[in-house]
Amino acid sequence: MKKLFSLLSIIAILAVSNCSEIPENNDPILGIWAKTEISSETDKVSSNTTREEWIFNDVYLGRYQSYSDSKLVFYTDFKWSVDNGIYTIIYGDPQVQDITVSMQKAKQPEILTLENGSVFATRE
Repeated sequence: MKKLFSLLSIIAILAVSNCSEIPENNDPILGIWAKTEISSETDKVSSNTTREEWIFNDVYLGRYQSYSDSKLVFYTDFKWSVDNGIYTIIYGDPQVQDITVSMQKAKQPEILTLENGSVFATRE
């Protein structure tokens, strides 16, 4: 009886695992997008580099990271969705405001733009 139960359990596990297939996501936003700003003070020689990165993965999730002079200062996860070419980014941290962007594919490198047309990030 134990052998029969074990065999039926294995068959059930195989049947359930083979029935569900994760759909492939080939959205053009997948990958790393970045924005770098360099601020320098006119009185001093020093400058401060701020870099922001958005890493989009294929299960509609991602990671936002902010660097100051190559040191990680903030990161959070986000969810993303697309509707008619408009991407909505919903952050997991209330410190960061949710945003909508669109992709400009005709330009090289590809860029994400805000609703007003200003550059949000460029593809790495």
